[in-house]
Amino acid sequence: MPVPGSGRVWEADYLDGRTPLRRPARVTIGQTGLEITLTDGGGSFRWPLDQIQQTQGFHRGEQVRLERGRDLAEILLIRDVAFLSALRAAAPDAARAFHEPRRRGVRAALAGLAAVAAVALGAGLYVWGIPAVAGFAAARVPVSWEVALGETAAAQLAPPTRRCTDPGLQRRVDEITAVLVGTLAEPRYPFRVTVADYPMVNAFATPGGFIVIFRGLLERTETPEELAGVLAHEIQHVLHRDATRAILRQASTGILLAALLGDVSGVVAFGVESARVLGDLRHNREAEHDADRDGMRMLHAAGVDPDGMLAFFRGMQKLEGARPSATRYLSTHPTAGDRLQALAALAAQRSRPPVKLLPNDDWNDVKHLCKAD
Repeated sequence: MPVPGSGRVWEADYLDGRTPLRRPARVTIGQTGLEITLTDGGGSFRWPLDQIQQTQGFHRGEQVRLERGRDLAEILLIRDVAFLSALRAAAPDAARAFHEPRRRGVRAALAGLAAVAAVALGAGLYVWGIPAVAGFAAARVPVSWEVALGETAAAQLAPPTRRCTDPGLQRRVDEITAVLVGTLAEPRYPFRVTVADYPMVNAFATPGGFIVIFRGLLERTETPEELAGVLAHEIQHVLHRDATRAILRQASTGILLAALLGDVSGVVAFGVESARVLGDLRHNREAEHDADRDGMRMLHAAGVDPDGMLAFFRGMQKLEGARPSATRYLSTHPTAGDRLQALAALAAQRSRPPVKLLPNDDWNDVKHLCKAD
């Protein structure tokens, strides 16, 4: 008797856990494992079912995310949620480890009731309750909703026509990003860094893992470690959902409800407004302190010299005093003296000698590679 679902081939994306590169793959289901073939010529291999963990795909609009391993987990991303039903049917002994999409109706109804209650409470406490409601929603929105919102907002703030397209520059930025993201046991977001061809010294992180570095900021860095310091700080804003929380504070009750339900249908329209909020966003002191602390910890974990972060912020202070119109970075990321003092104390906690980033490149050449079509 044939195994249900075993004959179908499922399209997927595969990530090896060490780099942010997505590779196309085809997956077939067996009773004890998944057979995975990389369609770019990377060969075939097998994942035993008892080594697989499902980390996404529990809510409407989310793709299925399966992981294997712990520290540097391999990842499979499958868009068709019917894969889960086929997997449960083909391997009933392992079914409990995987979500049943047909039960989403009950989950959605319960989530809807909870969301309506939360929004009603927020409306009743509108004057002082919006930050609390935004914080509640930001902690509970599906990752897929954040990713859709962040991608739309990033497209508004850094449209394709203003993006730096030099492949050598993008490859090096991706390499630095991969070193940092590689320290995360379970990356929740598909971190992507874009360099935009704007002369201002600025950078921002949208919900969902999209980080935009302006050419002016890139050219002010003296080493790849300085850029890594900026990226580590911005990655922490994403992980802490600071931008998501700030955007939801400006949202209507309808958007809050859609966010809690994971409904991405209105994200495009709302993303335009979100871009305006991000453009004017100034993180509060607590958020900056937390991003400093955890960003520095990320640098330590990655073996990146933490003095790069210090050098960059000190340079920004000097630039702000000499040419205040040239940078917006300090208006959105204030670097008062006490923050720099705290950063210096964190940097001193390094436990091993740092490893130099991009040792075979001249950073002065790399940082001037920005070329937009």
